[in-house]
Amino acid sequence: MKTKSGFGNMELLDIPEPVCGATEIKIKVHYSGICGTDLHIYHDSYKNYPPVVIGHEFSGEVVESGKNVNHIHSGDHVMVLPSIAWICKKCMYCKQGYYMFCSERRSIGSGVHGSFTEYVVVNEEMVFKVPPNLSLQEAALAEPLACAVQAIEELTEIHTGDWVLLSGPGPIGLICLSLLVAKGCNVMVTGTTQDEKRLQIARELGANAVIDVFTEDIEEIVREKTSGLGVDIAVECSGAPSAVNTSLQSLKKMGKYIQVGIIGSEVEMDMDTILYKQLQLFGSYAHSMKTWDKIKKILSLNAVHLKPIITDVLPLSAWERAFEICEAKECGKVLLYYDY
Repeated sequence: MKTKSGFGNMELLDIPEPVCGATEIKIKVHYSGICGTDLHIYHDSYKNYPPVVIGHEFSGEVVESGKNVNHIHSGDHVMVLPSIAWICKKCMYCKQGYYMFCSERRSIGSGVHGSFTEYVVVNEEMVFKVPPNLSLQEAALAEPLACAVQAIEELTEIHTGDWVLLSGPGPIGLICLSLLVAKGCNVMVTGTTQDEKRLQIARELGANAVIDVFTEDIEEIVREKTSGLGVDIAVECSGAPSAVNTSLQSLKKMGKYIQVGIIGSEVEMDMDTILYKQLQLFGSYAHSMKTWDKIKKILSLNAVHLKPIITDVLPLSAWERAFEICEAKECGKVLLYYDY
C-alpha cells in the first residue's frame, strides 16, 4: 500500500476484506503485473490518492457476484479494465468511450484500492471473461496489451513492410513489438546495455535488429536498413528524454512519431525537424472502450505472443525485490501473486 505522498512510503499492511455490492464482482487475484505506473507511484511522479493499494494489471477468479450481476458468475476466470473504477459517465469523453480524459476519473491502483492484495471488488462493467485458450498469467497482461493496441492499431495507419524504430524494450515496448511483427513490419528495437535481457526477448519476438544505444550508432544503422530514407514510424516506449530527438531524427520525411512512454520531465525538442520533415506526432494515453473490444478478439485468436514477455513470477511478500529488478531492467513483465 502507498501509505502517504512522497518517495517510497509503501508497506505491506493488513486491510479489511472488501465487501461486494449488488452491481459489483469480488475477484480473488491470481496474478498482478508490475507496471511502469507503479514505479512512478513509488517515486511519487504519477498522481495517486494515498492511502491506496497499488496494482492494476491483473487476472483472477470470481468468488462472488452481486445480486444484480447477470453475465459473470462465481468460478469464472476474468481480466479487468482498471481505468474506470470511477468515471462521471456524463462528460463528452465518457459518452464517446474515451474515459481516460474524464476529469473525475479514478483508476484501480492509484485512485482506489488495487490488485497487490488477495481480493478486489470492482464494478460489473470492468470485468471480462478470460478466453479459454489463455492462461491467467497471460490474461494479467490484458491492460498493457490494450495500451499497446491503441498505440499500434488505432492512432494511424501502419502497413506491412513499414520500417519501425521502437525505443525501449520494456514490457509495453515488447508488446508493441509483438503487434508490429504480427502486422508484417520491420522493427528495430533500441535499448541500453542494461536492457540486455529485454533485447534478447525482442530478438525472440522477431525484431529485425536490436540496437544498444551505448555502443552502436542508431542513425548509421537506420540509414543502412532503410537505404538512407529513414524509418516510416518511430514508437517511443522508453520514456527517456534522449530517445525523443533520436527518434525524430531517424524518421523519414512525412514519417510518423508515436509517444507511448511516460517521460515525467520536460524535453527539449527541435521543432524545425518536425516542420522541415512534415512529421505527424501522436500521443497514446492508455486506451479507450473500443480498444477493449479489440483486445478481446486479439486474445481469443492468440494473435500476439505474451508468454515470452513474462519473465518473473514472485510472491507479494517479495515485492521489494520485484520492484528492484524492474528498476534495474533485469526482466520483462514481472507478475506478483498473493502468498499470505
